Amino acid sequence: MENTMLFPQVGGFLHGGDYNPEQWLDRPDILEEDVRLMKKAGINSATLGVFSWSVYEPAEGEFHFEWLEKIMDRLYENGIYTILATPSGARPAWLDAAYPEAMRVSDRNVRNHHGGRHNHCMSSPKYREKVALIDQKLAQRLGRHPGLLMWHISNELGGACYCPLCAQRFRDYLAEKFDHDIEKLNKAWWTTFWSHRYHSFDQIEPPFAHGERSIMGLNLEWKRFTSWNMQDFMKHEIAVLKKVTPEIPVTTNFMELYYGLDYRKLAKDLDVISWDSYPRFHNDYESFADTMLWNAFQHALMRSLKPQKPFMLMESTPSLVNWHPFNKLKRPGVHKLACLQAVGCGSDTVQYFQWRKGRGSYEQFHGAVVDHDGSGETRVFREVAEVGEILQRLAPMAGSLVKARAALLFDWDNRWAIDDVGALGRQTKRYEDTCMKIWKEFRRLGVEMDVVASDEDLSRYGVVVAPMLYMLQPDTARTLRAFVEHGGQLLATYFTGYVDENQLCFLGGFPGDGLSDLFGIVSEEIDTLYPADRNHVAFSDGTRWEVRDYAELLRLKDARVLAVYEEDFYRGRAAVTCKEYPGGGKAYYVAARSEAGQMRPLFARLLQDAGIPEKDLPENVDYCSRVGGECVYDCYFNYGTEPATIFGVRGFDMISEGYVDGELTLPAYGAAILKMETSGEPSGEP
Repeated sequence: MENTMLFPQVGGFLHGGDYNPEQWLDRPDILEEDVRLMKKAGINSATLGVFSWSVYEPAEGEFHFEWLEKIMDRLYENGIYTILATPSGARPAWLDAAYPEAMRVSDRNVRNHHGGRHNHCMSSPKYREKVALIDQKLAQRLGRHPGLLMWHISNELGGACYCPLCAQRFRDYLAEKFDHDIEKLNKAWWTTFWSHRYHSFDQIEPPFAHGERSIMGLNLEWKRFTSWNMQDFMKHEIAVLKKVTPEIPVTTNFMELYYGLDYRKLAKDLDVISWDSYPRFHNDYESFADTMLWNAFQHALMRSLKPQKPFMLMESTPSLVNWHPFNKLKRPGVHKLACLQAVGCGSDTVQYFQWRKGRGSYEQFHGAVVDHDGSGETRVFREVAEVGEILQRLAPMAGSLVKARAALLFDWDNRWAIDDVGALGRQTKRYEDTCMKIWKEFRRLGVEMDVVASDEDLSRYGVVVAPMLYMLQPDTARTLRAFVEHGGQLLATYFTGYVDENQLCFLGGFPGDGLSDLFGIVSEEIDTLYPADRNHVAFSDGTRWEVRDYAELLRLKDARVLAVYEEDFYRGRAAVTCKEYPGGGKAYYVAARSEAGQMRPLFARLLQDAGIPEKDLPENVDYCSRVGGECVYDCYFNYGTEPATIFGVRGFDMISEGYVDGELTLPAYGAAILKMETSGEPSGEP
């Protein structure tokens, strides 16, 4: 298998993070000490320039990059590479004073004042012009620096702008999408309802908070447009950099399961996917294992955006953040565990925000590798240095890939549509939570799942789960049918196939667009349960699931009944069904919401029929795997506070540098990465 190492120059994993030397230009002693401490901590990369515009260009047309070049020179001379960010995430005051159109307008039609960050209008020609100029100057000055590894576009892109420029751009976007035919839009949006028909595209406004918000199509297209417009802004920056340095890869840092942008759209224009991981460790509403699995889900989502290469953990905190509701410290050992989890899930980097704490302003108490005491003697620094040492041992693993054989379908469009629809319960829809809980149960079975779009090619998978697939894209039904007809094991749940991509209901029965035939059922009604309500479904073997929130009433066509309801007027009606296909494929339909843990035996049945092996894992032990070259890297993590033993495992543990043959005991918060030849023999040095 081809090795896809992201940075051959480094020869392994990147270990580094955001560095803000511009805050310390008056302290050359600190800048010198930073390099010494970076080497001590095993840091081999630094992300520079994320919010440096006011230092690059203190006045319009006055550029200063000499300080940055000196920093990059010093880092490179000491074996530390640079990821260089464009500064468009926060504007200098002079720009807003001169060009107020660059400032964003809220959904109340009020223009923002200067300040904060990510407060720019993506449509503003003047802002795009100024961004292009600073990016061009930056690339021309430092794009050929031998220490430059990658361009980092802006920072944590997000938000929407409702200004006249964006409103007009939205109208142009809609006109293009609907072939400049307003009647096509009216039909797709069902605007005859409440007499909301449009007679021209000029009449359409964004969904202002005090304006039109009752048209589902308008609300959805605005979200789609915001992603499109942000993608276009990002492409504008990328084009400037690629013109000067076509060989330098580009990324931008995503923010977990961010609501406001469809990351699958933006991912198409990036060379590498990166994201910022900030779990709420040690919270009081879930187990530590659930927090870690939440984080693993986010890794899987990011990895799946470009599965043909590793992703990057661009930001994480080595200790705590300053913006959670409760800013709790990572307990000893958790930092190492979280870093190794990222590696196991497919990351080729471990990076932090931030290297050194700033003395003042909003992030002065956000965690950092170097605290205000300025030393390398703190607990946090020692744990970071330990990670640096381990990553050097893991270097041969860089470039290997996760090869999942199961997938979970997750669409941003579907997410937005479910949240907006006037149906179900206002507080109990929980689409993301439903998806994540199912994903976690497969992970507890020792099975890795990709998180993919509903219209992607599914042929590389044996099992596909589609929770609450309310909205169907034009190719979704065809894709799912082909998957099952070629032997795949498919499971869908209640609230599947109700509307098309414009949120128009399918006629002829749910799930629509032919999925009723695929599953062999018709969903006639869906009952919303109050929080205190309960029902149960019963299987012939005596297994019972508790039902909460939602229960669909099915009419059978040619599916086989696996379980029926026990209570209410629909007692005895089908709740779980299966339709079998000649090639071994099966289409399961689960009509009611039950806890994912109760559904585990059904998940196991799908895996068995697909020939995907489970792992017999102790409680709180997690497993994932990467494959590269002639080696398999099996990764085990203990999320519990007591030691755990895994049996039937073999390999060379790259962390402890010892052989394991049959039995592996992990301490609390412990990890092991076992290297094996694809032939089945342990690989490594004793």
